Amino acid sequence: MAGNRLGGGNDGGAVLVGRTVRRQVGAWTTSVHELLRHLENKGFEGVPRVLGIDSDGREILSFLDGDAVGDRSVWPEWAHAEDTLIQVAKWLRAYHEAVADFVPSADAHWRTGERWSPGLIIGHNDTGPFNASWHSGRLVGFFDWDFAGPTTVDSDVAFVAMCWVPLHARHVAASEGFTDFASRPARLRRFLDTYGWTGDPGTIIDDVQAGMRVRAAQIRRLGVTGDGLYVRLLQRGVADDLDQAVRELDDFFR
Repeated sequence: MAGNRLGGGNDGGAVLVGRTVRRQVGAWTTSVHELLRHLENKGFEGVPRVLGIDSDGREILSFLDGDAVGDRSVWPEWAHAEDTLIQVAKWLRAYHEAVADFVPSADAHWRTGERWSPGLIIGHNDTGPFNASWHSGRLVGFFDWDFAGPTTVDSDVAFVAMCWVPLHARHVAASEGFTDFASRPARLRRFLDTYGWTGDPGTIIDDVQAGMRVRAAQIRRLGVTGDGLYVRLLQRGVADDLDQAVRELDDFFR
């Protein structure tokens, strides 16, 4: 049961079989499934449901039906729309409320390599337009939970803001179709206000920069170990792009 390959993603390998998504499992799959079942038990929408393992050893997940960025280099208009930004902020707040009482199993393994401890949550950690499903003016939810793992609420808010405001390097955002850079401070405030985050927006910028530095170092470290995903990211210059974004954000509110 091969299925039709779904577009997008740096890892590849996700296929559509009927109305289900099949993916090869990893060492982190059991822990991700535990998280997704917790969200299902909470009645939280906007995430795939775990349906089991097929005869080829692939995980079976429900399909979030809608438009996705896929293999498009220039993202669709909904990815940068103001209403989408608001919906993403509401989704994130509801997600944080649903995951707040999730305690992973003691032997939980996350692809990020981090260990959970009290005070942390399990975040999606890749909640960008490239992993979103959109249908009839509505955010359906987020797929591709392979990078779920421990993080703080503030760091998760910062990462999602980075993806959707967006706060990446200007040349990266422009290549994806976003060029209204003067609107970014107002978009950030709108995102944070909708989420209900009451801190100083400047601390979010600091968190975004810190996260970018960590990801750039991770890409450079793992990109020379033979890990296919990180090799591709390193070769594409993603670490250099993150360095550039950090420098640009020094002047974000000026």
